[in-house]
Amino acid sequence: MRAAVVSLGLGFVLTSAGACSSDEVSGIAASPEGGASTGGASGGGASGGGVTSSAGGGQTSGGFGGSGAGGLVGSSGSAGRASAGGASGSVGDGGGAGTGDAAKSPEGGGAPGDAGVGACGVIATFEDGKSPTRTLHVTTGGSAQGDGSTASPFGSIEQAAAAATPGTAIVLHAGTYAGGDFVTALQGTADTPVWIGGAAGEARPVIDGGGEAFHLVRPRYLVVHDLEVSNTTDNGINCDDGGRYADADAARFVVFRNLDIHDVGGSGNQDCLKLSGLNDFWVLDSSFARCGGAASGSGIDHVGCHSGMIARNQFTDLSANGVQAKGGSENIEIRRNRMTRAGERAVNLGGSTGTEFFRPPLSTTAPNVEARDIRVIANVIEGGASAVAFVGCVDCVAEQNTIVLPATWAVRILQETLTGGGFTFLESQNGHFVNNIVVSDAGLRVEVNVGAGTLPSSFEFRNNLWYDRDDPSGSAPTLPVTESGAVIGQDPGFSNQSDFSIAPSSPAAGAGAALGDGGGDYDGRCWAAPPSIGAFEAK
Repeated sequence: MRAAVVSLGLGFVLTSAGACSSDEVSGIAASPEGGASTGGASGGGASGGGVTSSAGGGQTSGGFGGSGAGGLVGSSGSAGRASAGGASGSVGDGGGAGTGDAAKSPEGGGAPGDAGVGACGVIATFEDGKSPTRTLHVTTGGSAQGDGSTASPFGSIEQAAAAATPGTAIVLHAGTYAGGDFVTALQGTADTPVWIGGAAGEARPVIDGGGEAFHLVRPRYLVVHDLEVSNTTDNGINCDDGGRYADADAARFVVFRNLDIHDVGGSGNQDCLKLSGLNDFWVLDSSFARCGGAASGSGIDHVGCHSGMIARNQFTDLSANGVQAKGGSENIEIRRNRMTRAGERAVNLGGSTGTEFFRPPLSTTAPNVEARDIRVIANVIEGGASAVAFVGCVDCVAEQNTIVLPATWAVRILQETLTGGGFTFLESQNGHFVNNIVVSDAGLRVEVNVGAGTLPSSFEFRNNLWYDRDDPSGSAPTLPVTESGAVIGQDPGFSNQSDFSIAPSSPAAGAGAALGDGGGDYDGRCWAAPPSIGAFEAK
């Protein structure tokens, strides 16, 4: 049986259940998808994780087409991948979480990963099936006079990047490195990407201090993996288009995975991962904590980014946002993440951007938006002032999330960027809040906060479960429109109070609206028909 493919835009797809061909990766900085870590796809029968090319070149998404191959279609139900020297992972059946090596690199030697939970929602990237053809080594004792060999390593990412060519793996060995590297136009190809990351079998390298760990300008077909970043003053990692705001190809095809970015800034608008003008990208299996301060700063901040996937990450103790997408951002999916005390607005769909920073540049003849088609699906959002804010966002979605104890609001509908200065902006409109669990307490001010200059009557609320644990009889929400299919005042009966999953006996089980989402629940398991409400299918 062939895998069913759910296209999410240029450069990446999700695949749902189907039998797979065998695939043992040799020497790849392997992504944990397919079973190398908790949350990978499980097997549906046959082993392996084969990949097939999707149509390349000339694809478009929201007007952002360009040359180059599209993403790779990964088969679902794949067994865990192993790096060089390891056997392929065992076949899964929708069962237990994977336990594979979390720090694979092009050096190989990794242990195999067991098949992960779930047969839906495998996330494929251009990295799948690729192996480096050359390795440049970086050590704390290296120098600019090195040649990247094991005998004469470089001393920084910037030094190695200057010598890198398509197909190169830049391998940082264990140790603590100073931040502040600046890397311009580090570009691989669809067939021969470039990797920057830690070495297999070693402690994760740490980049500590400096304004930023490193700044990537106009990268292409680049994988950044298995690094720890701490104590930078401005941003953790910065990646942008070098000011080429009208060029959708300037910064494109980048994977960030298995990163740990924490303790960045602390005084204001400092981000763990700052992305500007980046198109066709993935941020996977990473953690972001304690970035920014004074109600500013995000775990991941997008300005004018398009066609992205933010999946299976952890966001903890942030000042303003877990994830923010603004400045003309479009077609970004935020899926299967855990957000704990993620700031004033855990997910900020839109925001406030200076008119000169939009990508593409603002139109003077047609309406503009802060953000469009940003999708928040199957996340667990616990604490923080509010869970989801629609801020000048058009056609944005929050569905199948589990929201637990927001301090002030569950949802906000706001407008911060207004028509003026020769530019027209659409009001926040056509948002969808569907199949979500919202558990609140007496501290909640109101379920949905509606600001001026918005079109709340255009929003849809459907099949959500609302439960006030302090006053179940007072659980009915105050909404801007009439909701259909709501479950009100019934305890969702979390079977696990640490991950908020539900049992078949939960009132949320089977109570959701059918949405046709092929991406799977928080664990990557397929949704039932009809689906359960919340981030987890009943189990």
